[in-house]
Amino acid sequence: MKFLDLCKVYIRSGAGGNGCISFRREKYIEYGGPDGGDGGGGGSVWAEAVDGLNTLIDFRYQQHFFAKNGQGGMGRQRTGKDGDDIVLRVPVGTEILDEDQETVIADMTELGQRVELARGGNGGWGNLHFKSATNQAPRRANPGQDGVERTLWLRLKLIADVGLLGLPNAGKSTFLATTSNARPKIADYPFTTLHPNLGVVGVDNVEFVVADIPGLIEGASEGRGLGDLFLGHVERCAVLLHLIDGTSDAIAEDYQTIITELEAYGGDLADKPRITVLNKVDALDEEERASALKELEKASRGSVSLMSSVAREGVTEVLRSLRAQIDDDRIRHRPAPEAEPWHP
Repeated sequence: MKFLDLCKVYIRSGAGGNGCISFRREKYIEYGGPDGGDGGGGGSVWAEAVDGLNTLIDFRYQQHFFAKNGQGGMGRQRTGKDGDDIVLRVPVGTEILDEDQETVIADMTELGQRVELARGGNGGWGNLHFKSATNQAPRRANPGQDGVERTLWLRLKLIADVGLLGLPNAGKSTFLATTSNARPKIADYPFTTLHPNLGVVGVDNVEFVVADIPGLIEGASEGRGLGDLFLGHVERCAVLLHLIDGTSDAIAEDYQTIITELEAYGGDLADKPRITVLNKVDALDEEERASALKELEKASRGSVSLMSSVAREGVTEVLRSLRAQIDDDRIRHRPAPEAEPWHP
């Protein structure tokens, strides 16, 4: 299944049905009069956050969503049928933007959340509605209200607790594959990861979700490489895990490159809690480790952890540091294993 996190859709709510002009003309009815019914209301367009989706690929193949119009009123005081609503089923974490791609209409962050995007038009009144003591034979009826037509953008921001940041080949996908059941593509060339990956990571009987996004390079905010299009997927994270390649010849520059791109992206992404890790330390001897650690601590002006995802060195300590930065209401506790019944 292809990953798609931005798409354009066209929606239109249904128009209301017209009111009816009708009079009773029955042979043995002494008193006739108006009996035109009202028109039915048009269908509305809704968005609903559902479970089981993590991409917007369905909207690549269907972009137009038009609700049904309401039925017109009829004689014998019959009201027209309301038009059926139409529902856009989107993954949890989807932002619905106006045509300018800036105005946020709705942010679907909870499972089952429903938002009305376009309300259907009201049905028109039939001439029965205008009957009065002074106007006993009205010959007027209202037309139905027109529907609403809109062009919207859907942007998916994955729901995760931890976001992985780093240059290409910093070891982000290897870390995700080591700590979870996710199987991202891993290779010895840059930009192996072309779309975000999610993995459920466990430590100390709790679980949290980690998001791996494609690597950033210098100038990503200006569109270089894969750009910063995927940074939106870590905006909702509680903590960021910044991985630095310990075998690089410019550790301080690599660190500053990512920080510069976070600041250029804007928002509060650069201010989120961040844990800095020197990765791939299994390829370094003791002297090289000490030198690289000192250089990175000076650049980050904070504490740095040592880790090797391949050798599983320091992985548990990093996971515990991440766990300490995540609120308890976001953590999922592993169910206790059930005791097996005793058998003789």
